[in-house]
Amino acid sequence: MDVSDRDPSTTVLGRSRPHPVIVAPTAAHRLAHPDGEQASARGAAAARAIFCLSSLATADPAEVAAAAPDGERWFQLYVFRDRGLSRELLASATDSGYEAIVITVDLPVLGIRERDVRSQYVIPDGIAAVSPAAMRRDRPLSMVQIGELIDPTLTWSDVEEFASDCDLPVLVKGVLTPEDARLAAEHGAAGVVVSNHGGRQLDTVAAGAEALPAIVEAAGDRVDVLVDGGIRRGTDVLKALALGARAVMVGRPVIWGLAVDGENGVRTVLELILAEFDIALALAGVPRASALGPTNVERRSG
Repeated sequence: MDVSDRDPSTTVLGRSRPHPVIVAPTAAHRLAHPDGEQASARGAAAARAIFCLSSLATADPAEVAAAAPDGERWFQLYVFRDRGLSRELLASATDSGYEAIVITVDLPVLGIRERDVRSQYVIPDGIAAVSPAAMRRDRPLSMVQIGELIDPTLTWSDVEEFASDCDLPVLVKGVLTPEDARLAAEHGAAGVVVSNHGGRQLDTVAAGAEALPAIVEAAGDRVDVLVDGGIRRGTDVLKALALGARAVMVGRPVIWGLAVDGENGVRTVLELILAEFDIALALAGVPRASALGPTNVERRSG
C-alpha cells in the first residue's frame, strides 16, 4: 500500500472536516490558565479543531466566539433545573455562530466523587462558571452543589423538544448502549457521543471503546457516532475510527496544554496528537482516515 500521501479528513454532521479531533467540553478553563476558554478556542482554531464549549465554562458563548472568530464551535448544553437558563445559553450559542448543540445526558445526579466531597473544593469567586453565576448564588459553589443544578427529570421527550426547537443539529453525549443510540435517532438527534463522562459518574461502567462497536452497528447511517474518553495519542484516534467512530473528542490533554502554555499549549497538544495520527495511518497501511473500519480491527478470543 502506497502511504506516501495521507488524508486525515472525515465527515461529521454532513460537513467535511480536515481531521477527526474535536476539543471536548470541559468546565472552568480559567482554573488552568487566566485566559481560559478564549485561549483554548484560539488554540483549537489554530489546529483546525472544532472547539466544544461547556455550559460550565468561565466565559460565555459570545466571548469565546469573539476570541476565535475563525474557529468552528459547538456548544455543550446541560439541562438545568432552571430550564430558562438552559434556553438562554442555547440562544446565546445560536446567535454567536455555534454550529451544533451537544446535550449531556449522563449527569442527572453527580456521581460519587469522594475526593470532591472530602476536599469540599469550591470554584473561587473570581473564576465562577458563567451558568452557576447566573443562578444568582450569593457564594461560591462546590462541585457537589454545581451537580445539584442539573435537572434529573430530563427524558427523551425533552431531548426531542430541544432538537425540534433548535435550528442547529443536536448530538446526545453520554451514550453507552445501542438502545440509547437508537432512541437518540428516534428523538431527533443528528449524532451521539459515546462517553462514560471521563469515568467520573457511574463507577465500573464500560469504557467508550468497549461500547463503541455495538453502538455504531445500532446507529447505522441514522446518526453520526463520536467517542470520547482516554484519547491521549494519535494511535487512540486511529483505534477509535477503526471501531467505527467518525471523530473523537479530547478533554484532559487540552487542559494540560492550556495549563502549561495557554493558547500555544492547546495548539501544541492537538498538533502532537494529529502528527501521531498521521504516522499511525501510514504504519497501519491505511492512508485515508475515512477508510478505517472493522477490517482494520483484529478480533481476539479469550
